[in-house]
Amino acid sequence: MIACDLEGRILMVRLSYARAGWSLPGGGAHRGESMAQAAARELVEETGCTAIGVRTVGILQEVISGSPHTAHVFACVTEDHPRADGREVVEARFFPPHSLPHPMTARTEARLALWRDAPAGPTAG
Repeated sequence: MIACDLEGRILMVRLSYARAGWSLPGGGAHRGESMAQAAARELVEETGCTAIGVRTVGILQEVISGSPHTAHVFACVTEDHPRADGREVVEARFFPPHSLPHPMTARTEARLALWRDAPAGPTAG
């Protein structure tokens, strides 16, 4: 989920289990949950932020640990101040789009590139 605050800053997280760098909040869907619902739930679970106006950005085909993976990328706005969950996420902060933290994971860079190139579309259900 690419979550921006009202100033247009992007929410980035550092995960407890990933040493590759900063990433975006996200995770898998539960049974019966849409991809958009999963993205919004993961945002709350990891950062305490509620998603407003969730919209589809696009889909990326990736390989994770040698297996094919389909990533559904969403964007939203949040009015909340992030807080790391302390388990999975050890740091959660907003950054201006022109001054994102480094290093970032390659998957994060791919998701951000898709977001930058995507036209603003309808909200996801």
